[in-house]
Amino acid sequence: MSPDVVIRALTASDLEAVASLQVAAFADTAAGAVEQRKASLREDLARSWARVRVAERESAIVGASVSWIVADEVHVLDVATHPHVQRQGIGRELVRDIIALARSYRARHVYLEVRRSNGAALALYRSVGFASVGVRAKYYSDDEDAIEMALVMPALPSPP
Repeated sequence: MSPDVVIRALTASDLEAVASLQVAAFADTAAGAVEQRKASLREDLARSWARVRVAERESAIVGASVSWIVADEVHVLDVATHPHVQRQGIGRELVRDIIALARSYRARHVYLEVRRSNGAALALYRSVGFASVGVRAKYYSDDEDAIEMALVMPALPSPP
């Protein structure tokens, strides 16, 4: 991990910063987008299966991830970095954190969807071992396809 980035769990006091970051990262221009994202983050804070993590640099939130633990799988819902710090390894650290989470829960797979046009994200996910496994046609609200990706976790020995 980059020595200047700390990844930790989301707290209620982070909601505004993370929701604003997500809106900026995903270029969400819908009316009320920050409030909608705050509501979604609040719901995830209450879900026992949800993990929302934030990346901080110099006490500023610069990235966030949302993933769900579902049986023996981890589903990645979002990985976002602030546009001013993209391509600085923060997204990679968040993805590594999700993989470590999956390992700690002995997950067999990690799944996600990514926009077909998001070449940087596709390259990042491939570089850490994800493979394309399918396409979800017109998955996003603007009808762009999503590439389905999966990471097969290595089998771990059974606990003693």
